[in-house]
Amino acid sequence: MGKGGMSSQGGVLEAHVEQENMAAWLVGVNTLRIQPFKLPTVGPNDVRVKIKAVGICGSDVHYLKTMKCADFVVQEPMVIGHECAGIVDEVGSMVKNLVPGDRVALEPGISCWRCEQCKGGRYNLCPDMKFFATPPVHGSLANQIVHPADLCFKLPENVSLEEGAMCEPLSVGVHACRRANIGPETNVLVIGAGPIGLVSVLSARAFGAARIVIVDVDDERLSIAKSLGADDAVKVSTNPQDLEAEVSKISKAMKGGVDVSFDCVGFNKTMSTALSATRPGGKVCLVGMGHGVMTVPLTPAAAREVDVVGIFRYKNTWPLCLEFLRTGKIDVKPLITHRFGFSQKEIEEAFETSARGGNAIKVMFNL
Repeated sequence: MGKGGMSSQGGVLEAHVEQENMAAWLVGVNTLRIQPFKLPTVGPNDVRVKIKAVGICGSDVHYLKTMKCADFVVQEPMVIGHECAGIVDEVGSMVKNLVPGDRVALEPGISCWRCEQCKGGRYNLCPDMKFFATPPVHGSLANQIVHPADLCFKLPENVSLEEGAMCEPLSVGVHACRRANIGPETNVLVIGAGPIGLVSVLSARAFGAARIVIVDVDDERLSIAKSLGADDAVKVSTNPQDLEAEVSKISKAMKGGVDVSFDCVGFNKTMSTALSATRPGGKVCLVGMGHGVMTVPLTPAAAREVDVVGIFRYKNTWPLCLEFLRTGKIDVKPLITHRFGFSQKEIEEAFETSARGGNAIKVMFNL
């Protein structure tokens, strides 16, 4: 008998039928399916979260198009998505810091906490990291997921669930700024005005960078970057022969030396630009990983004592990201350009929109 039906005794029966948990599964090249997703039981230190906002990352699109990303290969169906926030629905017996109803942003990587890297504080480099939507680990584009409570961060009252989901890409920019020691005396060059380049601009501004110049091949993206806080923008080409003239333009736009360059693309040309544009004794931070192997002018850069550092994801960034959002030092809302619901048709349209690029920066699901 359905909800509200009468029993033979004349009472009202309430049929508490739990809705089946559904998720977006990557089942093949360019093929996503909304299918049931069975969750593990909630452990003593876990929480079950109703997911409400999920952003599409470039890596999600890469998996959809090729079934792989860098060395990670999808060999069996996998739930996609890792930029997420939601509402706590159930807490484990040992969880003290969260209660049902709390709105949370989720850090997607579960490290082992036993290896040398974890014990040394660099848990983002854990060789046994279990990271959402990195095969064979399932992601978070689902009605509900189970996750460790200590990786779920309560949202301030004035921070939305969408903004909470944006903590994940924002964390990349924040971690890059920490690695490069950005401060009030730092002139920053950001190469690439995609989503990660744009959050790097926002982060460098929040860290107090003296001047920020951004370069890209696309006028519209450069205009967006300036609206988000870049002081100047330089349009560049993909032609390596233009590099010398472009470095000269960058120097003029910076009105001084480039202390730190963030390469948010990771191509031969972009890394060569970063190494050439950075002042003697400066620093290049490689954020993007476009090319697995690069041929770059490393010897001249070494002769000028230009340091090269890399970043991989992030560590201990969610509290600072949420504080930047709470205080308004960073506003990620302009980055969210497209929104979709959670239906078969909409997940397909959303990924197509993200893959096309153009005026799409961050495509967001609202569940």
